[in-house]
Amino acid sequence: MPADPTPAELGPVMEGVRVIEAALATLPLSPGVYRMLDAKGDALYVGKARALKKRVYSYTQVARLPERLRRMVHETRSLEVITTASEAEALLLEANLIKRLRPRYNIVLRDDKSYPWLVLTEDHPYPQITKHRGERRKGASYWGPFASAWAVNQTLTALQRVFLLRSCRDTVFDTRDRPCLLYQIRRCSAPCVDRISKEDYADLVAQAKQFLSGETPSIQKNLAKEMEEAAERLEFERAAAIRDRIRGLTHVQGRDRINMEGIGDADVVALHQAAGQTCAQVFFFRGGRNNGNRPFFLSKGEQGPEEVMGAFLAQLYDDLPPPPLVLLSHAPPEQALIAEALTIKAGRKVELHRPQRGDKRAAVEHAETNAREALERKLAEGTAQAALLEGVAQVFDLSATPERIEVYDNSHIQGANAYGVMVAAGPSGFLKQAYRKFSIKSDVRPGDDFGMMREVFERRFGRALKEDPEREGGTWPDLVLIDGGLGQLNAAREVLAEMGVHDVPLVAVAKGPDRDAGREWFHRTGAAPFQLPPRDPVLYYLQRLRDEAHRFAITTHRAGRSKALVKSELDEIPGVGTALKRKLLNHFGSARGVRNAALEDLAHAPGIGPAVARKIYEHFHPGMTDG
Repeated sequence: MPADPTPAELGPVMEGVRVIEAALATLPLSPGVYRMLDAKGDALYVGKARALKKRVYSYTQVARLPERLRRMVHETRSLEVITTASEAEALLLEANLIKRLRPRYNIVLRDDKSYPWLVLTEDHPYPQITKHRGERRKGASYWGPFASAWAVNQTLTALQRVFLLRSCRDTVFDTRDRPCLLYQIRRCSAPCVDRISKEDYADLVAQAKQFLSGETPSIQKNLAKEMEEAAERLEFERAAAIRDRIRGLTHVQGRDRINMEGIGDADVVALHQAAGQTCAQVFFFRGGRNNGNRPFFLSKGEQGPEEVMGAFLAQLYDDLPPPPLVLLSHAPPEQALIAEALTIKAGRKVELHRPQRGDKRAAVEHAETNAREALERKLAEGTAQAALLEGVAQVFDLSATPERIEVYDNSHIQGANAYGVMVAAGPSGFLKQAYRKFSIKSDVRPGDDFGMMREVFERRFGRALKEDPEREGGTWPDLVLIDGGLGQLNAAREVLAEMGVHDVPLVAVAKGPDRDAGREWFHRTGAAPFQLPPRDPVLYYLQRLRDEAHRFAITTHRAGRSKALVKSELDEIPGVGTALKRKLLNHFGSARGVRNAALEDLAHAPGIGPAVARKIYEHFHPGMTDG
């Protein structure tokens, strides 16, 4: 056991203790959530308590705290609390605040990706099956979640093969006059052109719902019976079509690597810890089918797997509906409380269970293996990344291994839709959340890359000087790479010098002859340009950084250009918003069609009406209407 801290070691912590002691006088003994804040008002730690006063008081007993929480108390300058009706409600609120505020001393689930779902529209005579992310709407059934886009696409393809449901949008459905390719390859029943009756299509929808609910055996049995009856009636083409559907269903069943008999909806959550990091692997089972798995990486710190599991579960289900059963590799200390909180959230009973034997234990062990392998891959990648960053430091004579590299690039076509972009990378790879787009606002000449870069650097580093002048927030780069040659390097250096920034290393990466990858020249201030050996791993890494910036610049430019292209004459009509414009374009086919339409045609268009029709007509034909 580590030795108790000495009075000298506790000295710097006492200011935070005094802040907490001052707050204790007004704290209630009721359940709630507390937030420890630093001098800037940022959250250091979020916790929940059955009795706020007793829990917060424990932070004044500094000698009993682990080192992590002693550091937190040392930085604490204020405290905020929110009372709740129960400790279970406090746990739910705590998880929500941790995910939103990302306090430095909490175990934080850093995952901003939404989960894909399958949606079956039910407000249409012929429901559509498709994938969905985001908010739910009325008039539809949702099935999921799925661990990834790949997993939901696999299930969507299976549903098309087996149940022949349409996946096209309503606007496409309404304008079809002949079957699409999906009908030709037997992935759709073509209800758009009446190749199937409404009643028969409704039967397919009902079967798809059975499948998604886990009733596969009964579906297979009914299909087999239909195939035999069709064969007896000598309807061989229909029998062959049903046979293909049965084969598709069999293929789907055989593709699932894990199937837990007797379990409809459940999640399997397993942890593995190594080298100060934790990987949580989650398998989603819905309707007895495996909807895929997803790894989550957390910083372990001083916490053991049981404590990490408790924090992880609360945050995992903050924006995800919990299933009736969650199988665990480690039992959290407050398992009963977490189950109670998830039951409140779900509106039905949720059970947390750590199985010891049988199929459920085998499923947990499989998830544990996946967690271990995912963490081993991440650690191996991190080791290789660290070696590459050390190589970058040696190549460019940096004083230390860079923790943050920023790469800049521009994209435009003859000055139109001009954008500058920044991508960032560090020990964990590309830092996607740090990427930035800069729509060029100044009046630069077409093709003036120097002027574009000047604006980008002024905006980027001007904001950095304003928001983090002491460079304590980890947002300043240790190295800046610019796509260009000596001219771009000098322009960037001049901009930074004007702003008083002289200590950010700058390197310009110029393409080789004929833009040959591997022949790049590297330019630095006060040093001769040089090239790296063609097969140098550091060269490959720098090329990846530059290519990622170029990819992001092209993607940003295309998005901006597409946005500009969709602008039309309809945007200039007062009172015509996005929804109304969409109706006009759907009905008339183009802005030109709207412009050439007669007043009567406009008035009879869906959702328009006489008054709006007159306004639109007068916009294109001023003075042509009566008074």
